[in-house]
Amino acid sequence: MSSVSARVRQIALDIVAREGGYVNDPDDPGGATHFGVTIHTMRRLGLDLTEDGQVTTADVRALSRAQAVEIFIDSYFKLPRIDALPEPLQASVFDMQVNAGANAVRILQKLCLDMGHDLAVDGVIGPQTIRVVHQAMADAPDHLVDAYGIARRNYYYALADRRPASRKFARRRDGGKGGWITRAEEFIRPAYHLSAAQHQARVASWG
Repeated sequence: MSSVSARVRQIALDIVAREGGYVNDPDDPGGATHFGVTIHTMRRLGLDLTEDGQVTTADVRALSRAQAVEIFIDSYFKLPRIDALPEPLQASVFDMQVNAGANAVRILQKLCLDMGHDLAVDGVIGPQTIRVVHQAMADAPDHLVDAYGIARRNYYYALADRRPASRKFARRRDGGKGGWITRAEEFIRPAYHLSAAQHQARVASWG
C-alpha cells in the first residue's frame, strides 16, 4: 500500500466514488473504464489481472476499488508531483489529473501565466512550476483554488464546444449541468457556481 497521508488517501477514495463502476462508453476516448481507471492505463501498467497474457475489458472489470485507489495515488498523484503543489490545490488538481491527464497541470500553468507569472505551459510539474504556483497561492490565497476550478469548468465547456460527442458529459438530457460541470464545481465555492440559467446560456449554441 502506498505511503501517503490519510488526507490524500481520502481524496483518492473520493475520486473512485465519483468515477463510479464499470463503463465502456463509445463516446469516451478513455475507452473501457472501472472506478475511473481506463484500459489504456491498465495496459501501460501491464495489469493483466486475468493472467491470460493480454489486458482486455475483462481485466478492467476485474479491477478492485482498492487497486484503483493505489493506481491513482501512485500514477496520478505521486508520479506527476502533485504532492509538491500547495495543499489547498491538491484535491482539485489530483481529481483533474485522473479525469484529463496532463491537461490538469496545463490548466494550472495557464492560469498562473494569466496572473502574470512566467512559466512554460507543458503539463509537467517541475521546479519552475512548483515555485510559481506557490507564489501564485501566496499572492491570491483566497482565490486561487476557485480560479482553478473555474478554469477546469471552462476547459470542459470548451472541449464540448469542439467535440459534439462529448456534450452529454457537460449537459444532461434535461439541459441541466452534466457530470463534467458538477465535478468541476465540487471544488469551487458555491458563490462561483453557475446558475441554471447561466449554464443554459453557455450551452445554448449546442442546439
